[in-house]
Amino acid sequence: MRPGGEDVGQLYIGTCSWTDPTLIGSGRFYPPSARSAADRLRFYAANFPTVEVDSSFYALPSLRNSELWVDRTPPGFTFHIKAFGLFTNHATEVRALPKDLQRALPAELSEKRRIYPKDVPDELLQEMWRRFSEALAPLASAGKLGVVLCQFPPWFNPNEASLEHILSCQELLSDYRLAVEFRNRGWLENEKQEHTLQFLEDHRLTFVAVDAPQGFQSSLPPVAVASTDIAYIRFHGRNREAWEKPGATVSERFNYYYSEDELQEWVPPIRSLQEDARAVYAMFNTNYADQG
Repeated sequence: MRPGGEDVGQLYIGTCSWTDPTLIGSGRFYPPSARSAADRLRFYAANFPTVEVDSSFYALPSLRNSELWVDRTPPGFTFHIKAFGLFTNHATEVRALPKDLQRALPAELSEKRRIYPKDVPDELLQEMWRRFSEALAPLASAGKLGVVLCQFPPWFNPNEASLEHILSCQELLSDYRLAVEFRNRGWLENEKQEHTLQFLEDHRLTFVAVDAPQGFQSSLPPVAVASTDIAYIRFHGRNREAWEKPGATVSERFNYYYSEDELQEWVPPIRSLQEDARAVYAMFNTNYADQG
């Protein structure tokens, strides 16, 4: 029982994509009748209660897609939306921007292949934030939006400037719940761990626990803590060979099939999280074929 005598939090299991080409191509999850995007989402949602949207990391999501996702999923289904890469200090392909925003870029930027947030005029960044927020409105109105996942890169260091950036993300998406995933182990090393988790708790930001290959600067230890009433875990697999391999594709990096023993390691931490949170989301990012 949680404090106050409530039942333990509900556990929801899902994957970090339902559209990965290797998943569709494997023929091992979707039936032959699921030929269209609509059919595949309906089939997925009939088998899982939640999913993470990865495409919004690479390009701004659209209002129309959100409306379609609402229509194609049952009541109670939950979408978690990954924040657009520019918002979390990642490089973004210029061609991924809407055409009108591409045309609005300064000439020296429009000719580049990739851009970083520091390169983009503030008014254009603000417009991107506005469109991102607007696109999620149908999901939120239907009660189908979980968290906006802010995944920060390995070069996002634990310092005051980074904390201020996280708070600015929260302010710009003030209508939604944010979850924070770090890819720099410094955030959880030694005394930093307590400071990081307390910061997230104080600002009602959900900490993202991870299972990932260990021994890299981008490796976070598998700390299972609920900083809010939502607990969130991302299972990235343990493919050490490809984790930081130069040029590795997403499918290669997350090509991993968990053994039963490896999953069993997470049973006690998940049960503990259920004592502290009303909802626990276990999301599998091992999206090569049907591994997730």
